[in-house]
Amino acid sequence: MSMPKGTTFKSGYATVTKQGLGYREIAEVLTAEGHKMNHATARNYFLRAMEKLAAPMCKLMDNDRSAKDIAEDPNFQTAMIDILSSKKGRKSV
Repeated sequence: MSMPKGTTFKSGYATVTKQGLGYREIAEVLTAEGHKMNHATARNYFLRAMEKLAAPMCKLMDNDRSAKDIAEDPNFQTAMIDILSSKKGRKSV
């Protein structure tokens, strides 16, 4: 589904491709591995995962933004990439 005409976002609307693959590239890799997928499906799976990470934050914060809104925010996605890819401060278990 395309965005309605005139829709604007404060923080942009894109994957963080400088640090990883875009939705189309993810879909191509998964299709090559035998999991038929298009870019829209890859985006939906990604955003659902981000929403699951954002949900506990919504409970802690007193704001009017939903987990879905936070998950779609490129700033949140970049922050999650930084947290998950950082090796500093991690303890080996």
